Formats: sequence, C-alpha cells, structure tokens
Amino acid sequence: MYRAPIEDIRFTLEEIAVIDGLKATGGFPELSSDLAAAILEEAAKLSNDVLAPLNRSGDLEGCKLADGAVTTPAGFKAAYAKFVEGGWQGLQFPAEYGGMGLPRVLGAAVMETLQSANMSFSLGPMLTFGAIEALIAKGSDAQKAMYLPRLMTGEWSASMQLTEPQAGSDVGALRTKAEPNGDGSWAISGQKIFITWGEHDCAENIVHTVLARTPDGPAGTKGISLFLIPKFLVNEDGSLGDRNSIQAIGLEHKLGIHGSPTCVMEMDKATGWLVGEEFGGMAAMFIMMNAARLAVGVQGVGIAERAYQQALNYATDRKQGRAPGGEGDAPHAIIHHPDVRQMLTTMKAKIEAARAICYNCAVSADEAACEPDEEDRAYSKRREELLTPIAKAWATDVGVEVTSLGIQVHGGMGFIEETGAAQHYRDARITPIYEGTNGIQAIDLVGRKLSMNGGALMRELLEDIRQTSDDCATSSNPELPKLAKRLAPAADALEAATAWMTAAGRDRESMLAGATAFLKLTGDVTGGWLLCVGAVSAQRRLKNGEGDPAFAHGKITLARHFAETVLTTVPAALAGIQAGADVLADDAALGL
Repeated sequence: MYRAPIEDIRFTLEEIAVIDGLKATGGFPELSSDLAAAILEEAAKLSNDVLAPLNRSGDLEGCKLADGAVTTPAGFKAAYAKFVEGGWQGLQFPAEYGGMGLPRVLGAAVMETLQSANMSFSLGPMLTFGAIEALIAKGSDAQKAMYLPRLMTGEWSASMQLTEPQAGSDVGALRTKAEPNGDGSWAISGQKIFITWGEHDCAENIVHTVLARTPDGPAGTKGISLFLIPKFLVNEDGSLGDRNSIQAIGLEHKLGIHGSPTCVMEMDKATGWLVGEEFGGMAAMFIMMNAARLAVGVQGVGIAERAYQQALNYATDRKQGRAPGGEGDAPHAIIHHPDVRQMLTTMKAKIEAARAICYNCAVSADEAACEPDEEDRAYSKRREELLTPIAKAWATDVGVEVTSLGIQVHGGMGFIEETGAAQHYRDARITPIYEGTNGIQAIDLVGRKLSMNGGALMRELLEDIRQTSDDCATSSNPELPKLAKRLAPAADALEAATAWMTAAGRDRESMLAGATAFLKLTGDVTGGWLLCVGAVSAQRRLKNGEGDPAFAHGKITLARHFAETVLTTVPAALAGIQAGADVLADDAALGL
C-alpha cells in the first residue's frame, strides 16, 4: 500500500528547496504555504486511492493493440478522467495559457506522488508537459490558441517522437521526411520507435511532436525540424476532424512499465505543421528534453519511494530469527536485524537526497524564469543547467539501487513476482536509459556544463557546499560538526575532480572515460550537501520548538548516515576518475 510522504515532501520543499523564496519574485502571486499544502493533500488522494491500486493490475494486464488502436489496462481510462477533472496537467504552467500559474517545483512534487503510485500511468502526463513547454516557447500564436487550452486541461495528450530504428541517441541519423503541401502544412512520412503513450484510449486526441527532415535540410542535426501532427485533424472551430495518417503499428514488449503503451509509430504523408523555424528542431527538442530529464529524475525518486514503503512494511511484518538484544524466544521482525535496518536507512537517505536534488533543480528553473533581477536570473539558470543532468542521472541510478535493495529486504520473496517488489525494479530500470542515457548526461556535464561561464557553475556550487559545511561545523548540535567533517573533504575531492576534468590539454577520451564516475561523485556530494542543509534546518526547528522533534531528529540521522556511508567514499573515487582512458580494456581484454 502506497501513501504519499507529504511530510517529507513538504520538508524538502520548504526547508531545502525553499519554495517560500519564490513569493518574492512576483512570478507566482497565488502561491502560499496553505495552497501548496492543500494541493499536495489532493494529489495524495489521487495517488493513494486512484492510481496506486492500478499499479499491479496494470503491470499484469499490460496494453493491447488491435487495428491501430491501443487499449490501456482496466481502470486507466477512468483514472485519466479523474486526472483531467482535477486540472493537474496545467498546474505548473502560466495562467495566460490556461494553466494554474504555480511553480514548477510544486508540479515536480505532485508528479512524484503520481510516479510513485503508478509510473506507467504517469508517463502519459509527463510527455504532455514537454509538448506544452515546446509550444509555449516555439509555437505560433495560432498553434498556441488551437492546442494549448486542451493540452493544459489534459483533454488532449501529447507524445514526443524522436527515436528511429537506425537512430537511437544519434538524432542526426533520423530519416523521417517532411515535404511541403503548398498550403503551409507538411506531409510527413517515416517510422518512430519507443514512443511512450504514442497511442492510447484515454484522451480524445493526441498531439504528436515529431522530428523530421525537410527536402533542403543539410545532413546531421542541423537539417532537423520539429513538426506538430495531431492524431485527429482539428477544425477551425476546435472540433475534431478526420483521422490523420499516423498510427501505431506495434507495441514494444518490455522488461517493465507494462501499463504504459510504448509504440512503434508509422506516418504515411501525415499532415503536420512546423513548430518554430525550419531547421530549428534540435533547439525545440531540447526544450522538451530538458523538461523530460528533470521529470525522469523525479520518476527515480518516485519509484524508489514506492519500493521503500513496501520494503519497510514487509520488514515490519516479516518475523525471522532473533535480533541482537531482542527478548523472548519468538522470532523477531526483520526490521530489528542490523543488516536490514542498514538497507532501509540507506534507501531512505538516498531517496531524500535525490528528492532534494530534483526539487532544487526545479526551483532554480522557477527562479531563472521569474527573478526580477537579471543577475539573479542568470545565477539561477546556471544552477538549473548544472543540476539537470545530475537530477536525471543520479536520481534514476538511486531509483534502480533502491528498488534492488527493496528486493533484497524481501529476501527470496522479493524475487517472486506475486509480492510486487520485482515490479518496482523492472519499472525503474528504464529510467537511466530513456530521455538521454545516463552516460549522455555525464558527457553533457563534463563536456559542456563544467566549461560554461568560465567554470562558474561548479565554482558557485562549491561555494554553497562550503558555506553549509561551515554552518554544520559551528552548530551547537553535536551531530552537525560530524557532518562537516565528512562534507568538507568530499567538497575538496569534487573540486579536485573538476580541476582534473577541465585541465588545459586534457584529452577527450580520458575525460569521457571518467565522465560517469564524475557525475556520480558530483551527485553524491550534492545530495550529501542538501541533506546537510536539511539537517541545519531540522536543528533550527529543534532549537525553536517547531514541529515534531522526532521528525527533526530523523532528518539529522539520515544526513549523518549518508555522510558516513556515501560522503566518506568520495575522496577515494577521485583516483578512478583520474585514471581516465588508461584503464579501458583493449580489444584483446574484451575478447574481440
């Protein structure tokens, strides 16, 4: 049984991401603590009572394709209607386009609960977010007027169609063609694979965003444009017209997310319209992709939370063996065994660190859009740029690790499908792969983000980390100086790793060979730092007598656990990064 962790979410929003600071920007006039709390409580009802009960049945039933039409698992269509009724799709978008005008970070918190409850279901709304972002930024006034109102309500959904059989992450190799019809529209033909919610029975129309080549386009990514192709053509009065020539011709058979229709889509001179400028497809794509990357990071948090809750409940109920110091001859609940408690504590600490990274990335995006001062906007944009690949990659790696630990806590029963623990692991495993593999996120981090603005992005992050280390070192709570003793050396190691990565003359092969390890190190330090920020806030609560003291003590304990088990490993990881290409196996070692 899943229950949205509202208290934990609010602590991260209020004390670590500091959502309250957005009020001063003037960009969110409706925002208040009471409103945020009410929205989270309503989201919890949808997640707990509507979506979570469909998670297991959706996995078992899966989706079905017949004559180009996809049927989602029983209950999904009715659940989607409740999602639309609640107005959840437009929560984080401007009121001028039909949204609720609330911050992206609050939208991320809401989506976390939905992803925890039912990741397969929530993938549909997640893809619609990206299309809305692209239309707001690049769409014509006519496109915005025709499509945004119903995308905002969720009455219409959207898909993002990039991948082709011969062009996975190499988008420049795509072959889908677009030819002008002479009336401002285009005829698009080609095939796309791995298209999440590309066809389904929940919304009355699907707005497909499709990358394609125009006849005069140069080779590679420079020749790509973005097109909007509706499943049903839309009449001038907004009513639905004829079915467009785009359809699902296959459903992928996947390891997990069985309730999410992942489609092979075929277009045969489908009627579409250019979004933005011709050859501007990559710029438009990255608008959608960056939104999706943060959203997938939130998925990692959500699926990890679901696995943790199930493992915690199982460990509380399952009785086996005698725990150290236990009384009586009867078996004790396994939660009292130190090894099991160690796993549960690690799961909880890493979830909270990943949540903090994702929420801080989201609030930085909000500040970058709304801060009245230009320098403040630029600072926040730099922080968003740095945290995006970390949020996507580190949080999804945490999702896989935590769901794997969830199976381990269950022991043999975790390997048995009927308990449901294996589903969380199967569902989580896609998250480090799609929307840009985690290896691509690492390449983005070391190849682009570290050198931006003369290295300001990492320099500013290290300044913030060291300030928190100082705050911990001078705290009256005896636990917090212990955090500083782990955080400060970890920050030094991150600085050293950054210096090595950005050294003049560093060969690209060595840099890329250490990129994934560098991203992990950066995520470890950033997650540890943000848990320490939370610990400082928890200590303030204790000192001022605010809230539940046990809750505040728990936040400090989790920060200490992360510091002792994760931050202590960071300095040792430096050598692996600096080894670079020297330790890559040659062909003989690989058995080639």
